Amino acid sequence: MEIEELQAAWLQMSTELKKQKKLTDDIILSMTKEKYQNKFKKISTYETIGAIVCFSLALLVLIKFHSLDTWYLQICGLLTLIFLIVLPVLVLKTLNKMKMIDISKGSYKENLSQFLKTKNSLLKLQKLAIGISFFGLSFIVPVTSKIISNKDVFLISLKIEQYIAMGIAMTFVYFVSRLGYIGYKKVTNSAEELIKDLE
Repeated sequence: MEIEELQAAWLQMSTELKKQKKLTDDIILSMTKEKYQNKFKKISTYETIGAIVCFSLALLVLIKFHSLDTWYLQICGLLTLIFLIVLPVLVLKTLNKMKMIDISKGSYKENLSQFLKTKNSLLKLQKLAIGISFFGLSFIVPVTSKIISNKDVFLISLKIEQYIAMGIAMTFVYFVSRLGYIGYKKVTNSAEELIKDLE
């Protein structure tokens, strides 16, 4: 009788341990999922604010588009609109796709594969944005100058101060873009580690 009672107690303890382990695993998975999604909250907020600024500027360019009175300024205006609308939409879409990966569903391999694919797309998009930002000055400055001061920069000779201002602007764009890219790498690498810890 004692052996049967011991076996029953052992079986009950084993069942309770399995339940406890499943509960612990579920709690860890839930906490990891929350940490994963929180990794992207701050960067999503910055990108959303940036997108709102870009869309507002695009609206201003659209409203003032009639003041771009030459074909080359109109081309610059179209390029500016594409830059201010398409790039923020692509970044937000890719960032949202990454944020919405549900690491509590699917296998570890599937989640990691989907994450790495989206991470690479996001980082490539950031590199593209950095390159376009430098090139963008060549079409954004003429549009801005024409809309704000009604001056066609293609028809006037620039003063030394304006060249210095452009140099400062390019330096600023370089450092801000570099900091942004480093921030993206840090966040995505940290999120990747969270997923790898689930293996």
